[in-house]
Amino acid sequence: MKRLAIGHLSTAYHTAFILMGGDWVEKKMGVEANWRLFPTGPEMIKAFGRRELDIGYIGLPPAMIGIDKGLQIKCVAGGHVEGTVFTATKNYRTLGEVGTTDKVLSQFRGRTIGTTTRGSIHDVIIRRLIDQAGLQENVNVRNFEWADFILEAMELKEVVGGCGTPPLAVLAAKYLSGRIVLPPNAMWSNSPSYGIAATLETIKDSADLLEAFLKLHEEACNLAREKPQEAAEMATKAIGILDKNFLLDVLKVSPKYCASLPSEYVDSALSFVPVLQGMGYITKPLSKKDVFWTKIIDRIHKEKPHYGNPGKLA
Repeated sequence: MKRLAIGHLSTAYHTAFILMGGDWVEKKMGVEANWRLFPTGPEMIKAFGRRELDIGYIGLPPAMIGIDKGLQIKCVAGGHVEGTVFTATKNYRTLGEVGTTDKVLSQFRGRTIGTTTRGSIHDVIIRRLIDQAGLQENVNVRNFEWADFILEAMELKEVVGGCGTPPLAVLAAKYLSGRIVLPPNAMWSNSPSYGIAATLETIKDSADLLEAFLKLHEEACNLAREKPQEAAEMATKAIGILDKNFLLDVLKVSPKYCASLPSEYVDSALSFVPVLQGMGYITKPLSKKDVFWTKIIDRIHKEKPHYGNPGKLA
């Protein structure tokens, strides 16, 4: 039986958990899937560099940092946009209450907020917003190896807020009376919260397997939008410790799921390039052809992108 080594994150709304929960790769492709969990995108990039993965679910900034260093991977499909959210303890006011992003962030003068590892998409986005607000000397950002540790740090009052994925916001609301102070659409428009990356070797030598996998990925994206109850049941089966209602709440925080790579997705991803350069994460400009390979997804996803169509999640 053929095998695929697939890297994924703990992010609950990624289609990885639907595919795992339903054993879709094995049942629908007849391929043995070797799923590997990583704490963050930068750690997955290291595994790509060791040639341990064929495919990975990853944010675009870590992928671009790897490509800048010579890593032979390309983004071959989308997955979700606007998946970064800033949540804080209940005594901080929200964007809707204060009116501007700068005013939200000014509340954190002299405070520490948590986010994922340096170079992750959440780290890049929150540091960019802080810089734009002129608060880089006033707001401390603490990076965590695992996103799950941010919630614990909030509970221990080591940080007063966290920038991460929708699951962080839902858990903070449930256990700490946390509030979303900056929603996903206020963080970075059309930000490519994750896509599917593949090695050039996989693209060249296993294009048939890659195409079959991307078809399953698109099917799972559609399931999340059109039949969220079913998608949540499958995903929670794979995760094992979360309840279905929790995952439904997560899906609704930012219901922008699709496998396509429209210009809005690509342009937003490439707009990270000068920011990554300014932060010292990459050394040179990257173009669309450096980062993306769209031949398969353009062929199998001919209809309009679904990112703006939340389906049953609306």
